[in-house]
Amino acid sequence: MPESSRDAALYGQRMTTDIGIVIAILAVALVLFISERVRMDVVALMVLGALALSGLVTADEAFSGFSNPAVITVWAMFILSDGLTRTGIAGIVSEYVTRFAGGGEKRLIAMIMVTAGVLSAFMNNIGVAALMLPVVIDVAKATGYPPSRLLMPLAYGTLLGGLTTLIGTPPNLLISAALTKQGYAPFALFDFSPVGLLVMLGGTLFVVFVGRKVLPVKDPGRELGRRSAESLEAQYGLKERTFLLALKPRSVLVGKTLGESRIGSSTGLIVTGLIQGGNVKLLPGPDAVLREGQRLLVQGKLDHLRDLVRFAELSIERETSVLDSLMLDKVLLFEVEVAEGSSLLDGHLDNAAFRERFKCNVLAIRRDPMIRRLNLNEVQLQAGDHLLVQGGRDAVELMEQSGDFDDCYRVSDTELKEVYRLQDRVFVVRVPHGSSLVGETLAGSRIGDAFDFRLLGTIREGKLDLLPDPQEKLVDGERLLIQGEFEQVEVLQGLQELMVEKETTPFQQVLQSQRMGMIEAMLAPRTSLAGKRLKELKFRERYGLEVLALWREGRAYRSDLAAMKLKLGDALLLMGPRDRLALLRDDQDFLMLTQAGDQAPDTRKAPLAASIMLAVVLSVLFGWLPISVAAVIGGTIMVLTRCLTMEEAYRAIEWRAIFLIAGMLPLGIAMETSGAASLMASGIVDLLGDFGPWPVLVGFYLVTAAATMIIPTAALVVLMAPVVISTCQDLGVMPQTAMMAVAMAASASFTSPISHPANLLVMGPGGYRFNDYLRLGIPLTFIVFVLTMIALPLFWPWEPV
Repeated sequence: MPESSRDAALYGQRMTTDIGIVIAILAVALVLFISERVRMDVVALMVLGALALSGLVTADEAFSGFSNPAVITVWAMFILSDGLTRTGIAGIVSEYVTRFAGGGEKRLIAMIMVTAGVLSAFMNNIGVAALMLPVVIDVAKATGYPPSRLLMPLAYGTLLGGLTTLIGTPPNLLISAALTKQGYAPFALFDFSPVGLLVMLGGTLFVVFVGRKVLPVKDPGRELGRRSAESLEAQYGLKERTFLLALKPRSVLVGKTLGESRIGSSTGLIVTGLIQGGNVKLLPGPDAVLREGQRLLVQGKLDHLRDLVRFAELSIERETSVLDSLMLDKVLLFEVEVAEGSSLLDGHLDNAAFRERFKCNVLAIRRDPMIRRLNLNEVQLQAGDHLLVQGGRDAVELMEQSGDFDDCYRVSDTELKEVYRLQDRVFVVRVPHGSSLVGETLAGSRIGDAFDFRLLGTIREGKLDLLPDPQEKLVDGERLLIQGEFEQVEVLQGLQELMVEKETTPFQQVLQSQRMGMIEAMLAPRTSLAGKRLKELKFRERYGLEVLALWREGRAYRSDLAAMKLKLGDALLLMGPRDRLALLRDDQDFLMLTQAGDQAPDTRKAPLAASIMLAVVLSVLFGWLPISVAAVIGGTIMVLTRCLTMEEAYRAIEWRAIFLIAGMLPLGIAMETSGAASLMASGIVDLLGDFGPWPVLVGFYLVTAAATMIIPTAALVVLMAPVVISTCQDLGVMPQTAMMAVAMAASASFTSPISHPANLLVMGPGGYRFNDYLRLGIPLTFIVFVLTMIALPLFWPWEPV
């Protein structure tokens, strides 16, 4: 074989190997995007690292995404957009237009979509949706239309408006940057406008005259848009879940604090007031002392209280010294030290999960010089913590093999008594004959978590069974060996004595006063609270407000809120002092659903902010500056002129999107240099090339539009760009037409709430379900597709290379 042929063969084999690695990385990334098991931005960084380690890209290429002009333009536009919002420009425009929209639903929807579209042409789509959300809700309240008829058109209007300019949406910028990198002429600022404006006009008309007929129609009085206190109470169903609990004379709860009574923590009830005589103490803290004759105004499900107090039937065994010694003789108690890098360091101790994994109970935590025996679930473990655990030898083996622990040794009786004082925390209760508890399980009740009880063993006919199955049913006359506070059994019996009163109308009125108020807020698009539990956030201590209910996907939740993980799109019904409610409007984690709760923008700088944005647009339009440079300078001037502060500028940037784009751009480079893009392009040309470039373009559009349901749009265009360019090169045509089609398909993400954050933002306030997006989104996607295919030949005909 000639030397040149051998080299060519070796080169082809290397390229084949590289292509395989690229496709494998791409496949893993897609699986992670679809499954959502790992955050999108983390997936992008994993892709970046894998490409660099495999040698498919150089170090400079791996990090080139962070200096890419498109990425720079995206974060600079976030700052410019926030500057326009904070100075009131966008609010002035939106309020002015909606004020003159008239009373008809068609006209109202049209004006909302056009306003959102115009603003989105120069501002971030999510920012426009977040800004106009309370405005549209107030318009719905004033006109009597359900917000569900107006909020989805708002979200779709922002997406349609983003199609009209280069800076309207990140996919447009990324597509243009990809053309520049391959040596083609990039898109100018208004190159998208002819096609985009036609699509925006057609999409708006479709929604106004046809699409609105499939929007959900609900009773306006029960929609989230009714923002009066009475309507909020009705919407969330507070009245049917509000009760009075009266303390009996000489109750064991008298003299205890609200926290010690465990009324809230054990039952999931929210205590909103303490009533004695004519005095009402609203939102009492855990240190509030219960007095004889008091009544408690509570919110939640009384079924939880009734189920729990049945366990007050358990009778305490007073003479347990023999049982204590029996336990100490037979129970294997040992101490383990949490290792550095242990998987247990990620969060709070979950005793139930710990028991399921290691087949043992955690009885105490020693962190020198302190020993904690109460509320272990609230402890966030640290390396070096010593856990006192109860279990068998199989538990010891599991813990030693896990790698989560450094040391494991048996604890002496002396250490148990003198260091851990275990004898003070162990007692025995009996299931009385004929008790309603017979046949119940401890696992199915709240008693363990509610009172920090741990079942160490059961005693039946004198036989001690250690670490019984929590699903094991209770037997008549059975004795239970419990670790916990002896006094909590008395507290449980005190809960049984509470008397329920249903008539609460006179007292509900005190929840709304000059001092106290009730508002509704939803998680902001860039919130840091998503994925966290209210219990972890210590919401009451952090904000001074009580979460009365949570609205998610068309349903209100009013019980066990502390254990619920917050999600984007959740709306919270909050009650508290009005000064605290006012402070919440400045919090970046929340978006007020009424204008009354919004922070008033500083409109004095509105003309200045508008002038800065106009200067950015003109400098790009006349070719004086590249768009990335103009956007950065414009953002800097906004900070210097105090349209917003630098801290606000940092918070305005959607860093997840920046890292997602920057991390995925090297994959586009690897697809080009490895030959993967050419291989995919050849397959497409072989399949559709005989029919000409238009069927190929249709195929690209449809694939991109379908993929927006599962892949972030920014990552999607990064992956599609090299394949589209290679295909156009094989067909012998300029790629601008096909690239614009891909940008349109990626940005027109109407088919699901997860396709775009703007869709998710309106889901909770509109009470939408997933199918609502499909009913309007699929036909609208088809309309946009048809209009794009009609407009592209008119304004961007194919040109030979």
